[in-house]
Amino acid sequence: MSFPHIDEVFKYITQSREPLTKREIVRAFNIKGDGRIKLKEFLKRLEDAGKITKGPGQTYAAPNSLPSVTLMKVTKLDIDGDVFGEPLDWEENTQGPPPSIELLSNAPLKEGDRALVRVKKITDQLYEGKLIRRLDQERLSVLGVIKQTAKGYILEPANKKAKYDFDVGTGDLNGAKVGNLVIGEVLKSRGFKRRKAKIEKVLGHREDVNAISLIAIHEAGLHENFLEKVLKETEELKVPPLKGKNYTREDLRNIPLVTIDGADARDFDDAVFAEKTDDGGFHLIVAIADVAHYVRAGSALDHEAHMRGNSTYFPDRVVPMLPEALSNDLCSLRPHEDRACMAFHLWIDEQGNLTKHKIVRGLMRSKARLIYEQVQAAKDGMADEPTEPLLEEVILPLYEAYDLLDQARQKRGALDLDLPERQILIDESGNMTGVKARTRLDAHKLIEEFMILANVAAAQALEAKKAPCVYRVHDRPSSEKLDEAREFVEAFGLSLPKGGVAKPAQINHLLQKASQLEYSQLISQVVLRTQSQAVYATKNIGHFGLALSKYAHFTSPIRRYADLLVHRSLIRAYGLGEGGLSEEETVTLDEKAQHISTTERTSADAERSAVDRFTASWMSERIGAQFSGVINGVTRFGLFVTLNENGADGLIPMRSLPDDFYIHDEKQHALIGRRHGRIYRLGASIQVILKEADKLTGSSVFELANDESADIPGIKFKKTNIGRSRSKPKSEHKNKKYGGKKRGFKKKGGPKFKKK
Repeated sequence: MSFPHIDEVFKYITQSREPLTKREIVRAFNIKGDGRIKLKEFLKRLEDAGKITKGPGQTYAAPNSLPSVTLMKVTKLDIDGDVFGEPLDWEENTQGPPPSIELLSNAPLKEGDRALVRVKKITDQLYEGKLIRRLDQERLSVLGVIKQTAKGYILEPANKKAKYDFDVGTGDLNGAKVGNLVIGEVLKSRGFKRRKAKIEKVLGHREDVNAISLIAIHEAGLHENFLEKVLKETEELKVPPLKGKNYTREDLRNIPLVTIDGADARDFDDAVFAEKTDDGGFHLIVAIADVAHYVRAGSALDHEAHMRGNSTYFPDRVVPMLPEALSNDLCSLRPHEDRACMAFHLWIDEQGNLTKHKIVRGLMRSKARLIYEQVQAAKDGMADEPTEPLLEEVILPLYEAYDLLDQARQKRGALDLDLPERQILIDESGNMTGVKARTRLDAHKLIEEFMILANVAAAQALEAKKAPCVYRVHDRPSSEKLDEAREFVEAFGLSLPKGGVAKPAQINHLLQKASQLEYSQLISQVVLRTQSQAVYATKNIGHFGLALSKYAHFTSPIRRYADLLVHRSLIRAYGLGEGGLSEEETVTLDEKAQHISTTERTSADAERSAVDRFTASWMSERIGAQFSGVINGVTRFGLFVTLNENGADGLIPMRSLPDDFYIHDEKQHALIGRRHGRIYRLGASIQVILKEADKLTGSSVFELANDESADIPGIKFKKTNIGRSRSKPKSEHKNKKYGGKKRGFKKKGGPKFKKK
């Protein structure tokens, strides 16, 4: 190949869909040796003449071309849900009209959002883009409420972490009124004491019943509504017959499978059955809605499910992963209706060990839709009309199988952190009417153990075929965190093994001993804080908390994309017909695992913030009331308290504690008053008065009902390296005892401050 003419180099660069590096140009023209020097001269001449530009990463492109990774602002979502945008850093007066960027898939973006995208040029005025990530919304837009002050309008953020309000000019209200819940665009405002914002969208009024969940949904970047093209794909879907094109389903319709869920459950995607075998063990069936039959890789439905990653549950609603036609109909195992399913036949021995399993694709018909309390009552001798005919054949065998599974769980040493969970009570109008601790019955544990067994079987089945798998992994706690926990529990006469890493069974032994103490929940909380976060991964490291070496989520593909991927892999590995894992999915499985781990955390944060706001809204009518609570967090800036009555959380700021010089002992989880000896320790009981409850941010502020210590009787402090905190500003602490200065004093036994 002869050396290219300069015009050929120019044409190749300007017609490329992406900016090119010098190495890519060398490779394209097969340039060798001294030819590289000549190419460098060509590139310099073209750049000096303004025919090409040199961009980030030493890349070359046509003038005004976008870099391969570009910041864009979403300008339009069309009727099909396609996302269009423009580059952020584009000066129209010098560069001409900005090119349009069209995203390739249903990205979770809305008008006004900023995003980082990877682009390829189609024409000078059109690029196709792939979403890398949505930018931090807190820096660019803000959700909050419009208020009026003596100086004008302000936007008060709904995020409790926000440090300031935003000024809103009269011309920037865009129809918003005082009390409206809005989204505002943060404007550049150099030299202003307070930042400025322009209202982009009015969501409703802050007093609206649905405002609380709306705030959480928008904060998390979630979308309640589905795109038209996604909904359109659900219109022709229907329950498949037993015999398909490439596979015949197993007929499970005569087996008395039942669903057991909470009374407020919004979807029913798992059904169970158990029968005793001749060897003293049990044959179990766990049947799960066959979501993979309806949601195929590459479809708009699949893109949307992947982007959402999972369903998000709020006290008054759910933001589902799949449209209602699937989540509430075709993939909901409603009683007495044929439903497509993926099912595991599972066999356990007398010790509750899984001895063999078989995966099938079936057609089932649920015998009954039962709730936990109803099933537990039947087991306890109080069967009602629906459960009476099912008691001997269905319910009692389920409990017998559960007893074996529970024994196996205890034997392998799975963690038993039985911590209370809040349940928000909502009336038909969407108003919160109260809060209570969720009951945890054997019926709940029964379903949990059946689901865990099916998840284990899924991982084993995929490994047996050497097929791709998205594992649910939970890493061991770090030795540093365990050391901290060990020091803390020793004060209660308890112990953890020293050296190495504790096993789940050893931690369980500690929890069992702690269960006899008044402060057992405190010990459980401290142990919980040592645990790593469970995530999805293609590399298996086991599940520490469950004490399992192989574990994958299989049982909820209606609400978790991870389970759908596991279903698809099983379908392909075992030749179960259409809808198996595609080659493209196999290649990108690790990336997908990371993505759904992120969406799971986003949903958990959104759910938690909604519960906090519902609780604060309810508490706002009880300002001045006194409550008993427990200290659940000790920091340099105050105490976090959980109320016994309703689980509401709030802060006692340091400034409101009785005047003293407080030392923050991180290892002992305590604030210690040096002068008067008051001690406020994690887990101690405390009496507080509610001072503030902000339903906009979900935050509550308490003050002490008395100035007594809040300590745990009989617990002695160990000598540790401790920090310091004050109940008053530094300028007010000029105690002569310590030298009479704010800086530079030093006294034996007291805190030490370095001079500047």
